[in-house]
Amino acid sequence: MSGQRVLVVTGGPPPRAIGRLPEADMVIAADRGADNAIALGLTVDLLVGDLDSVSQEALAACNTVAQHPVDKDDTDLELALAAAVDTGAGMVTIVTSAGGRFDHALANLLVASSDRWSALKVDLVVDQARVHVVRDEVILEGRVGEPVSLLAVGGQVRGVSTTGLRWPLNDARLEAGLGLGVSNEFAQPEASVTVGTGVVLVILPSPEQP
Repeated sequence: MSGQRVLVVTGGPPPRAIGRLPEADMVIAADRGADNAIALGLTVDLLVGDLDSVSQEALAACNTVAQHPVDKDDTDLELALAAAVDTGAGMVTIVTSAGGRFDHALANLLVASSDRWSALKVDLVVDQARVHVVRDEVILEGRVGEPVSLLAVGGQVRGVSTTGLRWPLNDARLEAGLGLGVSNEFAQPEASVTVGTGVVLVILPSPEQP
């Protein structure tokens, strides 16, 4: 997939034990995400949101600010992803935390997997976990025995095949709410997940940190 890589840093509690982040061409912060980005040593190229939670110090440190009304339909993460699309991004890594409000954490996963962003290759750093939004194929690296789960979102997923996992899938069908893809594990250091139609969240709960 062509286009630049963008880091999107969300608000909420600071991410924990995230390890090394991928190199990026641009950093976009969603409101208080600017504080979190700066705490991670990142320079914020663009801040988006209603600015109801960002600190004045972080606000002043951002290169560009796009303020939106407090009464809006999109979440700050959606605004950030839309901004990433507008910049020509092809890959987006969302840096966030599962701490804080549970509804926000769940909403972030659902927003990231929305068909609205189907032109993007999206993954998430959620504290120490890694999550890949897979519509076609992803190559994974991990230690033998390390857990990995596959969760269908947004409806039925067909044509799911894996290599390198202890319990392989071959042209399988996954559905939201069914546990077929939960708690698999690496059988070798490299694995792959291929999806025919639909969206799968591939979750590495606690991968080895580089």
